[in-house]
Amino acid sequence: MSLSHIGTIARLELTQRLRSVGWYVLLGVFAVVLIGVTMLAFAVFGYGEAIGAGVYSVVVNMVLLLVVLISPTLSGNAINGDREAATLAAVQVTAASTGDIMLGKLLAAVASGGAFLLVALPFLALSLLGGGADPVVLLVSLLVLAAEIVIVAAIGVGLSGLIARPLFSVATTYLVVAALVIGSLIVFALGGMAVRTEATSYSRPYTANGTPICDEWDEYPTEVPRFDLVWWALAANPFVVLADATPTEYGAGGYPVDLFGQIKLGVRSAQLSPLEQRWDACADSPTPTPREIVESTVPSWFVGLGVQLVVAGSLFAGAWARTGTPARRLPPGTRIA
Repeated sequence: MSLSHIGTIARLELTQRLRSVGWYVLLGVFAVVLIGVTMLAFAVFGYGEAIGAGVYSVVVNMVLLLVVLISPTLSGNAINGDREAATLAAVQVTAASTGDIMLGKLLAAVASGGAFLLVALPFLALSLLGGGADPVVLLVSLLVLAAEIVIVAAIGVGLSGLIARPLFSVATTYLVVAALVIGSLIVFALGGMAVRTEATSYSRPYTANGTPICDEWDEYPTEVPRFDLVWWALAANPFVVLADATPTEYGAGGYPVDLFGQIKLGVRSAQLSPLEQRWDACADSPTPTPREIVESTVPSWFVGLGVQLVVAGSLFAGAWARTGTPARRLPPGTRIA
């Protein structure tokens, strides 16, 4: 493999997109959307003590949302699109190897996703003016966001090499990404509601004047869904990976100050068993604090990121083998030259 060949293929791929007016329109629409999202984020977090941290987290999640929505279109026909246009064979007979072609296509797809991050940089900088953002949070969140951009691009390029028709490969890329983003939520919600168990709730009884009796408990039998048995379904969700990997900042009231922490708190709370619930009015805190919940539960971001890497790597490796020359087997009707 040659870095020069990889760069040339990536540059050719990007040049074709830069010639399209639609590409610039797309980036412009994204900028307009970010303006509205940033204004709304300032309105939502404007009453908090760490405005910048809250707005920053919203903008980063918005960039990730646009990446998972648009990147499949940009990468899902990277290989078969050239094969259908009869330009792939012309590249394969040059000095560029199969690895050069695959990595060049991947680099172009990553650069396309990274363009949305570049457009968002002014808004990220604007969010920091609100203050309260931790440099470690900034670094970790951007690293995870970059990893997600690479993974989504690799899924699209991989499927474009495995599926003969560009339309089907783009649709399949969307299905795979949707399975990670939306499918994980559906499995979590339906799985938790489908499994229900008898549980007991405990609370302190009260006297006639409203004072809790601290040496007694009232018991209430109830039926609860078991989300603690299916919380793992959320591990591979890109937004959960981003939130769970990012360090949590807490405000004076003990609650997360940004969207990362709020998503993490929701996912970690799902790990808690509902079989015994206690509301202790005699304690300093009737229920566990958000910090206690986060610190007493298990992080899952590295498992989810590992699953994503296995899926993306397997598809990319399969496309690499399929794109190699001479081709041993291709789907019927595949155009070669």
